[in-house]
Amino acid sequence: MKTSKAGSAKLQVQNPETGMTIGQLASAGGVNVETIRYYQREKLLPTPKRFPGSIRRYDGEELIRLMFIKRAQAIGFSLTEITLLLQLAEGEHCAETQVLAEKKLGVIKQKLADLRAIESALKKLISACRRRGSGCGCPIIESLIS
Repeated sequence: MKTSKAGSAKLQVQNPETGMTIGQLASAGGVNVETIRYYQREKLLPTPKRFPGSIRRYDGEELIRLMFIKRAQAIGFSLTEITLLLQLAEGEHCAETQVLAEKKLGVIKQKLADLRAIESALKKLISACRRRGSGCGCPIIESLIS
């Protein structure tokens, strides 16, 4: 068996003849089989060769890549951005990766500011509802109409 390195984590890569099936890969990665197939169509995951009379087998490299995709999604990267990150991961592209991460951070900060503004507006509308008596109309509905 060979060992693959992803960051500081090591994973034993299995023999291709005894590797994981697509279902086992999906289960190990916490995704559906159709997700694996979608990632393959989108070129996020490679499709292993199928030898005559056998099924495709996945090794630890595909699992590492799948976990990378899931972690990147969890912190807000889109599949398009993840494709770029995977391309950058092929070599030493730390500067480009940092630029992408900084842009993503800017987008996230803007979304947070937008969410804070929405939160503030909703708090004001809820407060206005509480101050108004029943039968006087609804400030929330009125604000959406005007």
